[in-house]
Formats: sequence, structure tokens, C-alpha cells
Amino acid sequence: MVFYAHHGVLKEEHTVGGKYEVDAELFFDFTDAAENDDITKTVDYGAVYKKIEEVLTLRKYFLIEAVACEIARDLLRDFAVLDSAAIRVRKRNPPVDGVCDYAEADYKASRR
Repeated sequence: MVFYAHHGVLKEEHTVGGKYEVDAELFFDFTDAAENDDITKTVDYGAVYKKIEEVLTLRKYFLIEAVACEIARDLLRDFAVLDSAAIRVRKRNPPVDGVCDYAEADYKASRR
């Protein structure tokens, strides 16, 4: 997923914004959904996208690590079928003193 958002340590990043990419790996037993071709037994990926979009665009964070953590926790809270979620947030062209394609934070959360 790709979003334009306003996160970062520098004040300018909160004003100008930048491009962020998110990978979400969702882990759960979807055997019943697959065997019965039953959408009610799986995850609504449109709703997952919307939740991730909300986290990225409705609030400003200093760290992409905080963004990844918030997404994982929100998904586990809002989608009872999930056992765990692995989230990768990439910030394209981070402001470093040199050439850097992206910075990335990976976070995995599970139900306790």
C-alpha cells in the first residue's frame, strides 16, 4: 500500500510530507473460509486497507516504528480473527545526509 503522509522527526517533514509504503502480513486460520468459499470467515481486506490508511493519514508520528506498532495493534484490536500481524513501514527518501532509497521499520504483534 502506498500513502502520502506527514511523519518524521524534523518539523519540515510534518509540513511537507512524503511517500510511505506499508506491507501487512496477516496470520490466521482461514481453513473454514477456504473450504466453504465463505467471505464471512476471513478478513475484509478493504476494511484492513482503510484502517491502515487512517493510521497513516489522520495522525502525525515522529517515528515509522511507532506507525508500524500502531497499525499492528489496531488490526489485532479490530479484527478478532487475526492471530498476529507483521507490519513493514517504508519511508521513501528519508532526510539523511546522503542518498537513501528508504528507511524501514518491521513490527510483529500477536495475541497474548
